[in-house]
Order: sequence, then C-alpha cells, then structure tokens
Amino acid sequence: MITRFRESDDAAATRNVLLTGGRAPVTLDLARMLRRAGYRVYVAESASRHLCRLSSAVERCFAVPSPRHETAAYLSELERIIQAWQIDLLIPMCEEVFYIAQGAEKLRPHCHVLVSPLEQLHKLHHKFHFIQLAQSMGLAVPDTRLISSREEWIRTQSVLETGGKWVWKPVYSRFAARVRMPGSKNVPPGEAEISVALPWVAQAYVSGRALCTYSVVHEGRIVAHSTYDSRYRTGSVGASVFFEQVEHEGTYEWVRQFVGTTRFSGQIGFDFIEGPEGRVFAIECNPRATSGIHLFYPGDELVHAIIAPEALAKEGILITPRQHSRAMLLLPMLGSGLQQIGRPDNWRAWMTAWRGTRDVVHLRNDTRPMLEQAAIVMSAWRLARKYKLSLTEALTHDIEWNGEQP
Repeated sequence: MITRFRESDDAAATRNVLLTGGRAPVTLDLARMLRRAGYRVYVAESASRHLCRLSSAVERCFAVPSPRHETAAYLSELERIIQAWQIDLLIPMCEEVFYIAQGAEKLRPHCHVLVSPLEQLHKLHHKFHFIQLAQSMGLAVPDTRLISSREEWIRTQSVLETGGKWVWKPVYSRFAARVRMPGSKNVPPGEAEISVALPWVAQAYVSGRALCTYSVVHEGRIVAHSTYDSRYRTGSVGASVFFEQVEHEGTYEWVRQFVGTTRFSGQIGFDFIEGPEGRVFAIECNPRATSGIHLFYPGDELVHAIIAPEALAKEGILITPRQHSRAMLLLPMLGSGLQQIGRPDNWRAWMTAWRGTRDVVHLRNDTRPMLEQAAIVMSAWRLARKYKLSLTEALTHDIEWNGEQP
C-alpha cells in the first residue's frame, strides 16, 4: 500500500539529480516525476538522439562518451559534470550502471551514487550465476545449464531436448535479444558468439504467465515495489510494451527473500513465470531500472523512495502503484496490435488493454520527446546496418555490458 510521509533531511538536501541513459522511456518518466517533485534534473547520454534530449522536464542534457567503448573518458566526463553542476545524486538507469559501478569510488566524493558494488551487480546480471545464487537460497528457479562452447552446445542439446523443452540464451543479453525458444531452429552459435568468456545457458522451459517486478531497495529492505503483467511485447518474446500492476504476493515474497539475503541496494527487477499451480519461478534478474517505474506515475512517492530510501526502510514503509495502474509504449504497442489482426478474441483483448492506458512518452505539456522517436529509430537502424545487428541490439550497442572488467 502507499503510505505518505514527511520529507526527510536527506531528501530536502538533494536538489540536483543526474540521470544516465536518456534514451530509455524509464529515464524520461523518472525525469518528469523528479521535476514535478521540485528537483532539477540533468541527463548524461552517449547517443546523439534520445528521448530526454528535448524534454521540458530536463534542465540540461550532456553528450558523453560511450560507456562501453570509452569507459575512462565516460567516467571522467561524469565526474566533471557532477562537480561543475553541483550534482547531489547520480542515478544510473540502464546498463551503464556497470561502468558507473567501476568508477563509483571516483565519483562518490562529489555526490551520492545509487549503485551497488560491481561484483554483486555482475553476479545478478550473469544469467547462470544469478540462478545459482537463487538456488543457494532455496528459491524457485528453472533448471539451468551453462554452455561454454559450440561443441558443448551440440552435446548438451542432444541430451536435453529429448527430455523436455528448453530455452537457450546468452548469459549476457537484454530485451530477449538472441533468445531461442522451444520449437525454433536451434542452430549452435558461431565460434565468435560462444566461449568461456561469453557463454550461453540452456534453461528448462516453464509454461505459464509472464510477470515482471521492479523494486527500490535499501540494504536489503524493499521500499518501493511493483509486479506487472507482461502480455504485449516486441515480437513474441521481446521487451514488454504494455504494463499493468497486479497484486501478487508470490513475486513480492520471492524478491523480499532474495534482496534481504544479498543486502542489495538500488533499483532491481526480476522476470518470473507463474506456473499452472501458482508457483513463481525467477528466470532472470535486471539490477537496474525496469519498466515497473511507469506504473508509479505521477510518482511523488516513488521519488521519495529513490531519494531517501533509508528513511522509508527505517519506518517500514512500502510504496506501491495504484491498483490496476497501467501504462504503455504507444508505437510498439500499435505493432503488437497488428499481430492480433485476424484473431477476434485476441484483438478484443488488445483493444481493451489499449483504451484508457497512458502512453509513457507522450505528455500534453512535454510533446517533443514523442516527436524525437522517429529520429531515434532511424539512428538505431543505421547503426544496425553498419554493425549487422538487430534493431534492439543497436539501441544498446554503446552502453551494454558483457562482463568486461576494468
């Protein structure tokens, strides 16, 4: 339930907030929430075109080097921005969180940095290490096998797929990019795509409802939490484009036990499958902001949870979205609607979901991010052609983290 509270001294002292990952809808939404709550919001982004670039919620956007390809220069530029603009709080929003974790000790003398240690983030991001960690706590996860070479893939495939259905995916991946579902043509990846440094996992397929969570956590205590239905996606298994709050004690308890044991701090999300008997199995962890943020709009309580989590944890306050809160990404949601044409029951269900649902990007008094989307897609399309990537992969090409160590 949502509980209101007085602004803490920490929240009152924080006025200048720097967000990274200005390309992401979650960053735009949080920027608007922070601005509405009276904070000055700045954004650092390596992409030349991004959603926050022209938003009226943002005081100033800074063009920075690629976190992935120019890590040292990226961290130095963040340090310069923090000092020059008197930033009080740095909030990483996308996979640049791993690079910021590498440089956190350099940045922390100048401002508070909402990031956990890199070693912990890596264990959560790595799809096999995460499963092992959850298993060690007795939490429900699917049977998952590590595959470290093409030859091992071939041997394992011949054994596993005679006894059930399996999902295959790289241990470092995002938005279901390169996932191979049961029934797909399961050709082993090339030598450059799979190795000891870049392994894959084979994960037992669990049939059921897909659910996702988003939480803000302080030293193992959840101060904000949402569980949302993941019905409509880009493609059949891609990123969610429609989000609806559901009350689900099973996912909350799973997350509570996990973050409590790991003593995690920061933003974190999990992907679950709810089986036919109601038991939930966690299949992946995202130790960063996820789309559950959208369900908290207009976000005054979520802002307090992010700015001053210690005060909420101390008082035992849990912030949740309004019941049945909904949001969508309008343009890809339209694409998912096209997939329902010719299937009357599915089409009616999609129309019901569409009607009255808030578009995350469009806002009546902040319309320019909506217009920026075409330029963003075109820029990603050119990058995809240049590097022979999918459009989804191109959108994260310069910020993704695949286990690289400093």
